[in-house]
Amino acid sequence: MTKVAVLGAGGRMGLTVCRAVVDAPDLELVAAVDPYGDGAELAHLGVPHTDLQLADAIDVLADAGAEVAVDFTVIDAARANLAWCADHGVHAVVGTTGFSPEELDELGRRFDASAANAIVAPNFTIGAILMMRFAELAAPWFETAEVVELHHDRKIDAPSGTAMLTAQRMAAASGEWGRDPTEKVVADGARGGKVGGVGVHSLRLRGVFAHQEVVLGTEGQTLTIRHDSFDRSAYMPGVLLAVREVAQRPGLTVGLDALLGL
Repeated sequence: MTKVAVLGAGGRMGLTVCRAVVDAPDLELVAAVDPYGDGAELAHLGVPHTDLQLADAIDVLADAGAEVAVDFTVIDAARANLAWCADHGVHAVVGTTGFSPEELDELGRRFDASAANAIVAPNFTIGAILMMRFAELAAPWFETAEVVELHHDRKIDAPSGTAMLTAQRMAAASGEWGRDPTEKVVADGARGGKVGGVGVHSLRLRGVFAHQEVVLGTEGQTLTIRHDSFDRSAYMPGVLLAVREVAQRPGLTVGLDALLGL
């Protein structure tokens, strides 16, 4: 039985992770941390079958004997949480986005020198991981490409971590992209942003959750790859897979591709 703690447990995603861990027969939820939780009982927040309360500091993980910490917080909190996990030998599974390449390099060095491992992924949805891989495979065969990501109107960063990683992987797979024909921009930002020659567009709308479409074009044809998530339960199979695998993945692993054999 693996002992699991959830950081950011009072948020929508954190509570969903808590429920998934409680329901998993091989996992035990031993701590739930949220600085804004004020001792609230998880049972009163929609997580049945546990008598845990929200703690306000990560130090509770040591007393609880947590082996794996799942972090769905914000970037500043995640930085501190990962440092604590590395220093205290607690494996980390992180869905918080916003880490720079330099920060990931530093995390790799830190966890290489630690007794703990970490998995950091911008998206834990299995379908989204496959979408990125399919786009990467298709990139060398097309001359133009655009990524359009749609999220709910409470998401504060743009583009999403998944859109950025998709475009970066496509750009790494193909260094040659057609010239943007736009000569006159009537509204600033109409053509979105560019990541390695791949256009990226962000939509923020009420009534949607998390969606992404990759459109590739070449002479006489287009290819569209789309993935849709409709609620937070879509992330749970990937999160639980990472929780179960992190102890066997030395150092830092970025993304779920290796866990899926991709």
